[in-house]
Amino acid sequence: MTTNTIDTKRAGSITESINEAEAARTRLDFAKSAPKVFRAIVGFDAAAREGLDPALVELIQIRASHLNHCAYCLHMHTNDARKAGENEDRLHMVAVWREARHFFTDKEQAALALTEAVTLVSDGGVPDEVYAQAAAHFDDQELAHVLALILTINTWNRVALATGKVAGTDERR
Repeated sequence: MTTNTIDTKRAGSITESINEAEAARTRLDFAKSAPKVFRAIVGFDAAAREGLDPALVELIQIRASHLNHCAYCLHMHTNDARKAGENEDRLHMVAVWREARHFFTDKEQAALALTEAVTLVSDGGVPDEVYAQAAAHFDDQELAHVLALILTINTWNRVALATGKVAGTDERR
């Protein structure tokens, strides 16, 4: 029988590795170096989330972070999703949601498809059918907030990647 106990030796080495990676980081601290810009992004992010289901917010942020290869944000938002009550099965399926549609509602699928199209906009824009599907599931205000959320997570991913943020070092705490 398998148990869900944490290997303390391994957990200690992960913590040590995170601390070593953070100590080795030589890039600027964006929040300290551009505090007005940082606060503006925080405000944009907070406004984008208004009125949206917290679980949907995290699914969108997780999918964009997958696409952008942002380990820092992926770690942060999977933890936030768990705190919001998201289950492990769905978290594991976000990256392959098209093959695991039965894990997600039609509304969530529309949001994930829009997230992919906007995040990968240089690959062909936002197809009319993707936009129409999202518009069928969200009213105009919700859709605007979903789009704003997609824009903010893409901004956060780029900040984290450009400044060398280390996964496991959530600085909000």
